[in-house]
Amino acid sequence: MKRSPLYVIGRLLLIPLFKLLFFYKINGRENIPKEGAYIIASNHLSNCDPVLLGIIQKRQIFYMAKVELFKNPVMGWIYRHLGAFPVTRGAGDGKAINEAEKIVAEGNLLGIFIEGTRSKTGEFLRPRSGASIVASQMNVPVIPVCITPKKKKIRAFQKVCVSVGKPLSVEELGLSGEVGGEAYRAASRMIMGEIQKLREKDLEYFGANV
Repeated sequence: MKRSPLYVIGRLLLIPLFKLLFFYKINGRENIPKEGAYIIASNHLSNCDPVLLGIIQKRQIFYMAKVELFKNPVMGWIYRHLGAFPVTRGAGDGKAINEAEKIVAEGNLLGIFIEGTRSKTGEFLRPRSGASIVASQMNVPVIPVCITPKKKKIRAFQKVCVSVGKPLSVEELGLSGEVGGEAYRAASRMIMGEIQKLREKDLEYFGANV
């Protein structure tokens, strides 16, 4: 299992802190295999999301992150050693896709926030095709994940559910064989649909535990 020393140390420090700050509940942890290449496709609400996804299981997740975060050399070094790599949003960044494919080829977990940016309202945004493109080109399953705070936005000292769905194969996503843009978009909508189903269950949990 590939994990950088900085990631291991950071995870050990952040687990107790997040247990104090957030009353988080984990559903479906067993759906993330302990080895092998997978794409983690999650919704995106706050800067805390990568930490939440990292502390619910032991494997390091490698993320696409907006290129602006790497302009400061010191912070860029930290982000890279925590598993992030830069992507230019909205530009069809081939270099970032190649880096993502390399991560998957090495048998690691690739994390992609499927909406491409944070939701400011807590509602889902239109899904992007990055996860579907990598899944298709590398023949790797996608694991849908939903982060659901009780009151739409993640705040300290409130309940948060992190729910993990079962892996979706490229066949289930309609991505086997030669496919194009419409197939990528359809697969992205399917992944988003699974994330929405996870949220519906989490909202039922909150409703029963008001």
